[in-house]
Amino acid sequence: MDKVQRMTREHGVVIFSKSTCCLSYAVSILFQDLGVIPYVCEIDHESDGKEMEMALIRMGVNSSFMFPAVFIGGLLVGSTNEVMSLHLQGSLIKLIKPYISGLKSN
Repeated sequence: MDKVQRMTREHGVVIFSKSTCCLSYAVSILFQDLGVIPYVCEIDHESDGKEMEMALIRMGVNSSFMFPAVFIGGLLVGSTNEVMSLHLQGSLIKLIKPYISGLKSN
């Protein structure tokens, strides 16, 4: 659990994923389009991936819709549905504003 908490503290936007998760990829691209380069941790490539998965569940990640598990500013936002809902409401930009790199291309 310490590793997961450290990652969410050290990086503004963190996406916990599995390498085969297309929804995680889509959420990552959304953040990039909004000017944020998220830290993506593919737990299936981590030696302690199972422990990380259990830590995410203990932190409140829904085990039925586990990936992507998105954290912004150290706080759990949720999965794809929650991120897209925030985006459609116009609230996502407010959450990620401190992490926008200024390198946004449009």
